[in-house]
Formats: sequence, structure tokens, C-alpha cells
Amino acid sequence: MVQKEVALTHRIRIGVQYLCLVLTLMLAAGCAATSAPNYGDILTSLNRPEAERALDAVRKPHEVMAFYEVKSGAKVADIFASRGYYTAILSQLVGPDGLVYSANPAPRQELHDRVKQPSMANVRIIDGPFDKLALPQDGSLDFVLLHLDYHEIAPDVRVAMNKRIFGALKRGGSYGVVDHSAKEGAGDSEAKTLHRMDKLLVIKEATSVGFRLDKEGKMLSRADDTRDFSVVKIRDRSDRFVLKFVKP
Repeated sequence: MVQKEVALTHRIRIGVQYLCLVLTLMLAAGCAATSAPNYGDILTSLNRPEAERALDAVRKPHEVMAFYEVKSGAKVADIFASRGYYTAILSQLVGPDGLVYSANPAPRQELHDRVKQPSMANVRIIDGPFDKLALPQDGSLDFVLLHLDYHEIAPDVRVAMNKRIFGALKRGGSYGVVDHSAKEGAGDSEAKTLHRMDKLLVIKEATSVGFRLDKEGKMLSRADDTRDFSVVKIRDRSDRFVLKFVKP
């Protein structure tokens, strides 16, 4: 009887050890699948044209992407993608298991040609009016970025667009807005003249549709920016706010 109990105890111990090993391996695999990429690789990628890589010193995409914690395998979107500066970067970061929606209000042929490259096979272009932004509304996205062009969008369109972005993101998903800083209290009054935006207005508009402001990055801050000149006429000298909103 005693021998049977000892044998049973031994088998139970072996079973528990095996189960612990399996759980450890599963946890390790899960961590590997969601681990952050090496953001520094952005700066050395030869898949990006030299003209874009020349902008990296000012735009600091490796720091911005690390701030937003973009991971491999993620579903993301680049809004107002233009020629695809951040579309290409996001495509590289999320990898073949991820997906990038790239949106412009009207087609940009250079971007359509660019995404034909095998390295950008994970990109889907969704051109069209931003008040009807063609993102899936199933809460499946991890991250949406709007870089330097929030000020270019009309106020009524921004409201509808923000609602569409909110519907596209999963709970805990993030919405990043980066733009040229206007003087506090300026609202969007300098959007068409100085091409700047009041950070407080962006926060007000995003939170009004349900987003929560999570944090602000300071990697693009410039204390020497007087905020009284056009960022189109004098380039690469503006203070830029970097906001991260989260869908609760």
C-alpha cells in the first residue's frame, strides 16, 4: 500500500514538473511574439530613400516609435501618409505578420507605386475622405498615427475622423498625434497660415470622442521655437508635440 502511494506521488510530481515546463515554454513563446523590435534598425534600413532618411535626425522616428511601443505583428494605420514616410517605417516594424493601413484623402501615385515593393506587402492603401475614413470598425487595430498633418484637416472632418479611429482601435489601443506646436490658446487659427496646431485643442477633440490622454513625449520639443513663423517657410526648427491617446 505504501509503495503504491509512493509511486502515485512520484507520478504526480513528474506530471506537475512537465506541466510547469510546458507553461514556461508557452509563456516564453508568447513573450517572443509580442517583443518590441529593435527601433534603431529604422535608421539603417536601405528600403527607405535617402531623402527620407535625411529627415530622421529631426523627426527621430526610432524614439517616436519606441514611445508608442509599436510591436511586430501589430495592426496599425498611418493617417495622412503622404509619400509614405511612416507607412514604410510601420511596415518594417510590424513585419510580415502585421498589417498597415495607409490613408490619404486623395490618391498619391508615388505611394501606390511604392507599396508594390515586396518588402511592403503588408500595406493596404485606403484613400478617401477622412470623415469616412475606411478603417475597419471592428476594434481590431493596435495603433493609429497621424503625423504632422492634424492641422491640415477641417474641424468637422476631424470630429468624424476621430470617431472612426476610436471605432477601429481595440481596447487599450493607442492613437498618436504629432504636430507643430502653436501658441497655447491659438486653437486652429494658425493652421492655414503657420501650419501649426494648439496641443490643447487636439486633446479636447480626441478626448471628446472617448479617448484618454495617456502621456506626452518630449523627444521633439524645442524650447527655442518662438511659434510665430510658418513651418513651411522655415523648416525643421519647430517644437512638435507628441501625444499618446488610449482607447479605454
